[in-house]
Amino acid sequence: MKLLHLSHLSLTQVARFVPPTVWFGVSAIFHYLGPSFAVLLFPSIGVLGVTWFRIASAALIFAPITRPWKTLQRADGRTRLLLVGLGICLAVMNTSFYLALDRLPMSLVAAMEFAGTIVVALYGLRSRRNLLALVLAVLGIIILIDVKWSTDLHGLCWAALNATLFVIYITLGHKAAEGGASSGVEYLGAAMAIAFIIVMPIGIIEAMAAFGVPELVVAGIAVGFCSSVVPYVADQMAMSRLPRATFALYLAILPATATLIAAIMLAQIPTPQDLAGIALVMIAIAIHKPPRSVADAGRMGDEIDSNGSAMQPRQEKGDAVG
Repeated sequence: MKLLHLSHLSLTQVARFVPPTVWFGVSAIFHYLGPSFAVLLFPSIGVLGVTWFRIASAALIFAPITRPWKTLQRADGRTRLLLVGLGICLAVMNTSFYLALDRLPMSLVAAMEFAGTIVVALYGLRSRRNLLALVLAVLGIIILIDVKWSTDLHGLCWAALNATLFVIYITLGHKAAEGGASSGVEYLGAAMAIAFIIVMPIGIIEAMAAFGVPELVVAGIAVGFCSSVVPYVADQMAMSRLPRATFALYLAILPATATLIAAIMLAQIPTPQDLAGIALVMIAIAIHKPPRSVADAGRMGDEIDSNGSAMQPRQEKGDAVG
């Protein structure tokens, strides 16, 4: 048990030494693998069944590592409210995302999701340089995403709900990451357990249809791993190092990364228009400059001893990044 705790503790160290952009790359890759698995499973399991598998498998993977029951037991009232809020957000956001994908093209759902992050990116701008970065990112996304309006009102409502909750996820996720990546992932595990309790009665009936087919069960677990474990952990690693506005701006890389992955994996060669959009997004991310005091905030409180308490300033200074 002690070895497991030390392994968990090392997440903070890894988050400190690995550039946040690396975590965005990891998150972006798995961000598009997950939905591709999920859409293929819709006809066999159903939208709510796939949602159940996604959250249930993620909660099961997190449980032995993060020990959510201990996190909830140790948490004070304010932290428990954060965990419950994040859990509700994850449950409803994932459900609405899949319900939207079942009715609308992914490009439209992604465009609406990114529109919400623009609000977060606008909040916290500190310079004209960062404003220029935001404008370039938005232009790049407009070029990349071929958005066509839809007459499916229900689908649009689910997509709008997902976009709203995605903004809330960014806000609550950053709150969880304030103490460093290790505690952020620990909070994430507790929130995922709460999300599982919420979604359990909603999707279990559809999910039961897959229990007798091992291939579907394995595919459902893959959806949870690719969609709710790897990208959310990567998000926590990045959130512990970046302010919300910068994190929201960096999310513009997701459609660009999707285009590159499609070219490599599916031989879908991007057009000159696609390349122009990718270039604008990359330029935007390159010129954006987060406030140093905030960008380095992830280092504060990151040094945790074996009892979970902060180390003395002298020890933290000795371990600081040069």
